[in-house]
Amino acid sequence: MLAVAERLRGTGDVPDVVIWHASGDGAECAGDCEFHAIACSDVEGIVLPSPMRDMPVDLDVPGERWCDDCLAILSREPRDQAVRT
Repeated sequence: MLAVAERLRGTGDVPDVVIWHASGDGAECAGDCEFHAIACSDVEGIVLPSPMRDMPVDLDVPGERWCDDCLAILSREPRDQAVRT
């Protein structure tokens, strides 16, 4: 699934967390975009330049997780459209 990362900075003993959002427009980016639309919002997005990545829906990486709202949207899509090969 084409996704963009949002980093939540931890404070003190709390580590940073990366939250992955599904792309809101499906457009690919090599890292030079200034705004990425996200599936869970019609108005908000990620405003840091960073490349989109193809991420598995069943993400199992310490310190990283999917946005709960994006996962809910992905679960309603037909499986062949929700997973990029």
